[in-house]
Amino acid sequence: MSVEQHSAVTAPDLYDRSGKRYSLDDLRWRGVDGSPLAVSALPGLRPDQIDTAERSLWRYGAALPVPAARRVSLGEGCTPMIPVNWAGRRVHFKLEWFNPTSSFKDRGASMMISHLAAHGVARVLEDSSGNGGSAVAAYAAAAGIRAKIIVPAATSAAKILQARAYGAEIELVDGTRDEVSDEAIRQSEQIHYASHNWHPMFIQGTKTIAYEMWESLGFTAPDNVVLVAGAGSNIIGCDLAFGELLAAGQIDRLPRLFVGQPEHWATIVDTFNGIDPARLGERVPTIAEGASIAHPVRLPEAVEAIRRSGGAACAVSEAEIHAAIRALSARGLYAEPTSSVAAATLDHFIETGAIAPGETTVVVLTGAGLKSAETMASVFAGPSD
Repeated sequence: MSVEQHSAVTAPDLYDRSGKRYSLDDLRWRGVDGSPLAVSALPGLRPDQIDTAERSLWRYGAALPVPAARRVSLGEGCTPMIPVNWAGRRVHFKLEWFNPTSSFKDRGASMMISHLAAHGVARVLEDSSGNGGSAVAAYAAAAGIRAKIIVPAATSAAKILQARAYGAEIELVDGTRDEVSDEAIRQSEQIHYASHNWHPMFIQGTKTIAYEMWESLGFTAPDNVVLVAGAGSNIIGCDLAFGELLAAGQIDRLPRLFVGQPEHWATIVDTFNGIDPARLGERVPTIAEGASIAHPVRLPEAVEAIRRSGGAACAVSEAEIHAAIRALSARGLYAEPTSSVAAATLDHFIETGAIAPGETTVVVLTGAGLKSAETMASVFAGPSD
């Protein structure tokens, strides 16, 4: 969403890429044109509008489209942002594994399930490579909603166990992450589709990570935000929140978004850089399973968000991801491989000079290494790089 679209704020509704508008009470998950939905412009926050007595993302309720009185919350948000010495400079790492299910996906799941529960939905369907399914299963359980999670058969056993522990029905599907999504869309004819990639309320939850950066930095924006991308919900969420804050006069510029993806799954990166993603040919499995999405639903929006910020995007190799896992762990940060793509991306843009000394940089670590125990064991079984 462009900054200009934030200028005239009215009662929010939903809209698709064709411009057709829908009521927030409409439980559809995509537009009639087949495109994903977005929530129309919402006002950015002033510091005095933050509910400082609330220790969750709902402290930013004045900028959210779901009333706090109807929330389904497990205490998500308010995650630490710690300074770390990295390559001789001070870098802030946002530790999203402090969310209830140990990943950033709890932000979007809380908002999405709150919205659906408030509208009387009794059963939901989600497809996920792991963290999204765990989050939806947890918040569905908290809301008393039945959940079915369709998962790639190759998903980490720990992530599948977590979703099952919350009471979700699990269906394993052989094939790629995109084939799993296709199966979920087929089943959405019978079960309400609460997709973390498609549902507009999920993005409204992920945007709160940017509000937390702003508040933690004394109500200023960082110069740079470094992100790993699979479907791109953190890219779009950061763009949305910082755009709201800019329109509200609370910041004077958008932070640059620096985005990384595994080299064989770099659709957002390639599209941003003007490279045909089809050049990748057959997809090679990556250690960063959460970012192995070949066809992001919100690809144009993610690319435009990076471009609007003045940021950049790069693909990182498996060797670079392994090295980043080790470098993070050596500093006491046990991040899952998908998260570690962000650290590898940081290294890349420090080396190119795009991220300069003295700038305020925030790196988002999306999930905990404990959620990928088998994969982490394989990384540390070999010699150090």
